[in-house]
This record gives sequence, C-alpha cells and structure tokens, in this order.
Amino acid sequence: MFQDTRPADLDSSGDHDPWGPFRVASPTERLSLLRAVRDGQVPVVLSAPEGSALSVALWAVDEAQNRLNFSVDERAPQLAALVNADEAVAVAYLDSVKLQFDLQGLTLVRGLQSCALQCTLPRDIYRFQRRSAYRVRPRERQGPVATFRHPALPEMPLALRVLDVSIGGCALWLPPDVPPLQAGTLISRVHVELDPDTEFESAVRLQHVSGGNAASGGQGVRIGCEWQHLSGPAERVLQRWIDRSQRRRHLLTLG
Repeated sequence: MFQDTRPADLDSSGDHDPWGPFRVASPTERLSLLRAVRDGQVPVVLSAPEGSALSVALWAVDEAQNRLNFSVDERAPQLAALVNADEAVAVAYLDSVKLQFDLQGLTLVRGLQSCALQCTLPRDIYRFQRRSAYRVRPRERQGPVATFRHPALPEMPLALRVLDVSIGGCALWLPPDVPPLQAGTLISRVHVELDPDTEFESAVRLQHVSGGNAASGGQGVRIGCEWQHLSGPAERVLQRWIDRSQRRRHLLTLG
C-alpha cells in the first residue's frame, strides 16, 4: 500500500509534505519509540483541538489490537473535553528528541480501581531534535526571571529563575515550597526579564516536569516550557539577546 511505502517527503495524497523529513517512516521504529515512552514512564501531554491539555502516562502498546492505552486521572477536569473531541495531539520527550503524533478515536474505559484512555495506534510519528537551536544557560543566580500567576492559585504571583533559554522555549526552576505545576498547562501571560534592559511577554506551555539536582539549585523541580503565540517584536528581542549571549560566550572561550 502507498501508505506503507510512500517517500518520507510526500503526504498521504502524494503531495509534498514539509513535515516529511521529520516523519518516522518505519512501522517497527514507530513501535520502538512508543515502547520507549511506555518503558521509561515518560509523561505524554495530550492536547485537544480547542486547547484542553492533559498529562498522561502510556502503559500499554497493543500491536495485535492496534491500540494504545493511557492511564489517566478520572477526576481531571480536562478529561471530558479530550474524550468529546475524539482526537488529540500527543507530545512526549525522549532525552533530546521531541515526539509528536495524532491520536484518533479516544475512548474512556473505566475499571474497578482505575480508568484508561484508549485510542488507535498513530499512523504517523514525527521526531524533532529539541536542541537544534542555541540555548543560553545563565550562570548568575540573579539571572533571568519569569513572573506570572500560579495557574491553580491566581492570587499567588510567582517569580521563577530561568535555567536556560532558546528561541523555542525555556526551562524554569520551581522551588519545593511552591505548589506544583502540571505538564500540559497553558499559561497565557508570562513576563520574562532576561536582564535589566531586556524583557518581553509570551504565553507558554509547560511541556515536562523533572526532578532537580544541585547544579539546578538543590531541592525543587525543573519545568520545560515552550513559547506559545510569541509575537514578532518579542521574538526579535529574544533572538538579539541570544545572539549577544552567544557572541559573549565565544569571546570568553577565546580568551
């Protein structure tokens, strides 16, 4: 069938597909990636077309039945919107690789002690290198800061240290005494101050949450964020700051 043998740069209708170079063409490799997500207990963020997002865990890859099974919290308010949408975009991160794939036929299955979200195996998986863009890792403890209101507690303002910055997103440090933030959450307004003369605002999607270490700041968690709806002026401010940081670091290495 054409679907199984089409060149990577063509879509299902035979036209040029700009996402073709990122498509995982081999069915065996697609299954291998899904099993790596399952075995590594990698968080998967499901996003519905209208914007609802939920972090879930992939616990079964059933090749025989052509099904995926995700464990979910039945109490999650976003769950109903995902089921009603009947489709979602899934995003997961394997080390330096971002995986993205569409899911169809979402069905909620309830058991005696748990519930699962089932769907058909994705026909296509796209693989992107997360760190293709230059990332700035500030060394100063009083470096860039992101300020916003806690999405679950709007009365609580947060000012989180920025661990690294790229044109695609940033990583934030969440101290242990701050209520947790959930992967998949969209924060509509974040003010980022890179230095006293450089600042901008953007929405961000919290993509993944991981444990901290001494290098990051001791106890706490690291939150990977992706810019959303970054305006043209904000992108130019960010790109100029990254370019300056890259040149400064290059000069330091020469010295």
